[in-house]
Amino acid sequence: MTQTIYKYYKKELEEAIILVRIDPISYEGLELIVLKDNQIKKTPRVFDSTIYEDLEFDEFINGNPLEFNLYLQGISKHK
Repeated sequence: MTQTIYKYYKKELEEAIILVRIDPISYEGLELIVLKDNQIKKTPRVFDSTIYEDLEFDEFINGNPLEFNLYLQGISKHK
């Protein structure tokens, strides 16, 4: 059984934080949009091999796995 080591990305906007988790092998991912009222929108995604260029173009930065998972579990709140 192999474990997936995800890649994480983040972009902070005035109205929300966007967090993205990507499986670098299958390009399957999960996008979290954390709104200022702490509502979290979870969207499963399927990306292609150009996703890293797209994230760079859209000015995403490297994300933190702990931060992503705290939001995913509803433990962390938008500041």
